[in-house]
Amino acid sequence: MIVTLIIVCEVAFWVLLAGGLAFRYLLRMPRTGAAILLCEPLLEVLLLIVTAIDLKNGADPSAKHGIAALYIGYTVGHGHRTVKWLDRHAAHRFDGAPLNRPPRYGLARARHEGKVWLGTVVAAAVASGLLFLAMLYIDDSSRTAPLETWQAIAWRAVAIHGLIALSYTIWPKKAPAGQEPGDAKDAKELTKL
Repeated sequence: MIVTLIIVCEVAFWVLLAGGLAFRYLLRMPRTGAAILLCEPLLEVLLLIVTAIDLKNGADPSAKHGIAALYIGYTVGHGHRTVKWLDRHAAHRFDGAPLNRPPRYGLARARHEGKVWLGTVVAAAVASGLLFLAMLYIDDSSRTAPLETWQAIAWRAVAIHGLIALSYTIWPKKAPAGQEPGDAKDAKELTKL
């Protein structure tokens, strides 16, 4: 049941997102669109409640509970950024707003990657916190090993993403010859893409 609910939440996330953006830009009803977009956190609350009920009813902790925690953590850490990114693209496509892309070169790109990595840290912290609360709730160390494994997976993802983000600082991508990283020419080129 939890796996099905995770899939339903993911599909519902994209349906609500598409609906919210459609109301905002196609139907020119920005408040209704914003209200639909604000319903998205309710999906995670529903998943959290159902997962807690599943554990309360005596289900053995397993991968499905770990995935549910990671899903909620990802939504907290990266959900807002994802919605904002898609909103900017919809505004560009349907309203002609300028498309603000992340920097592509130098330390500006490294700073951007560092901010994205911080979202992954938040995601892992939320997932680990939820898993820790589940372990306290179960209160049987012989049954919580799968949840501890998922905590380790979350922090392993943080370490890998951190190394990737750090690589942008150690080996920053250089702007093409004759173009500075913050050039207006670079911004125009990015807007055309």
